[in-house]
Amino acid sequence: MPEAAAQFNIHDAKTNLSRIIERVEHGEEIIISRAGTPVAKVIPLNRRVDRAARGSLAGQLVVTDDWDSPAVNEAIARDFGLT
Repeated sequence: MPEAAAQFNIHDAKTNLSRIIERVEHGEEIIISRAGTPVAKVIPLNRRVDRAARGSLAGQLVVTDDWDSPAVNEAIARDFGLT
């Protein structure tokens, strides 16, 4: 059975925002309440791709010799309604 999310009232959430964010970064979900009623959930944001440096896609992309040819550029322009 999953553990219940931690709960903070709005005042405590404002006071402890940095700590709450740190906990969320480590995978926790936090509930924010107003007068005892839950009104918001702070959850981790999962990044789709972790590209931190130049060349991080090296070896993952295939570029053909004609990638910048007039025909390819025309086809792309047509696809975007630019011609």
